Amino acid sequence: MTTTHERTEEQNLPYNVFAKACPSRGTLEHVTGRWGALTLGALYEGPFRFNELRRRVDGVSEKMLSQTLHALERDGMVHREAQPTNPPRVDYELTPLGHEVAARLLTLIHFVEGRMDDVLTARERYDQTRGAL
Repeated sequence: MTTTHERTEEQNLPYNVFAKACPSRGTLEHVTGRWGALTLGALYEGPFRFNELRRRVDGVSEKMLSQTLHALERDGMVHREAQPTNPPRVDYELTPLGHEVAARLLTLIHFVEGRMDDVLTARERYDQTRGAL
């Protein structure tokens, strides 16, 4: 339940992710979408070249990883470093802001991983009572 104090603090913020037109909503989508969260989590381990990152984030397509990196770079979460070599070498790493966001995401990721037995039990109970999907 939200208290009056919390609502007042929320109203005083310059950005409100619950407002349709707020730019923070797009950033939240970039950070918490499947590929954004996994990319930030992987980059928390250190810098990666594109193909290394693609292998680390199992299942992401080249196109989707490219789009994700562009969005995260635009939002100031990822730094792209192109080396003038032949063939060209491009490294991706977290910015200080990206590092802070990734640390928070990893807390959630580790929490979910640690509670998967409970989730799987809940799914099984749901499927038994409501019918498997």
